[in-house]
Amino acid sequence: MEEDVIIIGGGLAGLVSALNLAKAGLQVTLVEKKAYPFHRVCGEYVSNEVLPYLRMLGVQLSSLNPARISRFMLSSPTGKTLEAKLDLGGFGLSRFTFDNYLYQLAQEQGATFRLHQTVQEVTFADDAFTVALSNGESLRAKVVLGAYGKRANLDRQLNRSFFRKHSPYIGIKYHLRYDFPKDLIALHNFRNGYAGISAIEDNRYCFCYLTTRQNLKQHGSIPAMEQTVLYRNPHLHRIFEEAEFLYEQPEVINEISFATKTCIENHMLMCGDAAGMITPLCGNGMAMAIHSGKIATEQVLHFFNNGHDRKQLEEGYSHSWKKRFANRLTVGRTVQQLFGSPVLSEVAVGMLKHLPPAIRLVMRQTHGQPF
Repeated sequence: MEEDVIIIGGGLAGLVSALNLAKAGLQVTLVEKKAYPFHRVCGEYVSNEVLPYLRMLGVQLSSLNPARISRFMLSSPTGKTLEAKLDLGGFGLSRFTFDNYLYQLAQEQGATFRLHQTVQEVTFADDAFTVALSNGESLRAKVVLGAYGKRANLDRQLNRSFFRKHSPYIGIKYHLRYDFPKDLIALHNFRNGYAGISAIEDNRYCFCYLTTRQNLKQHGSIPAMEQTVLYRNPHLHRIFEEAEFLYEQPEVINEISFATKTCIENHMLMCGDAAGMITPLCGNGMAMAIHSGKIATEQVLHFFNNGHDRKQLEEGYSHSWKKRFANRLTVGRTVQQLFGSPVLSEVAVGMLKHLPPAIRLVMRQTHGQPF
């Protein structure tokens, strides 16, 4: 039996695509290597630009009790701060809760899920895909969406250029209980990295930071690195000393890459982080993943409703993806270069503090409009 669409990866991009396509009446199968609910390394802040689309999908966001976030703070490694209002604002919601909710909603709409499975190979021949799973099964479909995140073995099989280069970055995430304003998202710089903290549901906070593998290697362990490097920022020192950490061990992810990627690979439409990852410093990856799922869905529905023109599908998706995201990713990489070095970080925060229009410009360049 041939499916209409197979989606590889069940993060936000994959889940909203599965939900939307199933809602439209297509036969959709999503392959995910884990089983819901589960934690992901993620800042867990979502720009309000996604709200109209989520409402259209039938998402009852208020039932999940997200934190409502309207203010932003940035600190330098020595603790100097600047604050700004978030024009659109956003909400905080754990991936444990949000992904599981979307999974259940997609199931209700008729999407099929293959959990605890990985994709070993994807081949394209005779205008159709064959997807080989780790259990030995093969699935066939007219369209495949690659929504499997930042980095996977499938990237090696596809011989994607970014996969051949080692990335120096690692991400580490905790959930906390902490005395901190629920309407504020704060980004705190330290040597060779930055950390974000913001409220999520159930009076908890997501605390997530990005640094380099070299930083970790130099200090031997995550706790030693935190005490030697992160503690130098007084805001981070306070978090580590005063917060109640809710994980025995943090969630950790390696080989995070901000390199340029392509949004079409072997005729697959790549979505979310598989197509390109914005730096966490710009805080909008979750909204971009949801938006890319929407764009993919629109193009796929057009493909099935207008004669199965694959060239038009790929060109339409590539054009729409680049129009929405290419500039955001470029700006994100540029902004990241201002931080990491203690000296540059101090200078950048000092300058931006006296240039509110520059802060608003960066926010506009890295966030979209409601869709």
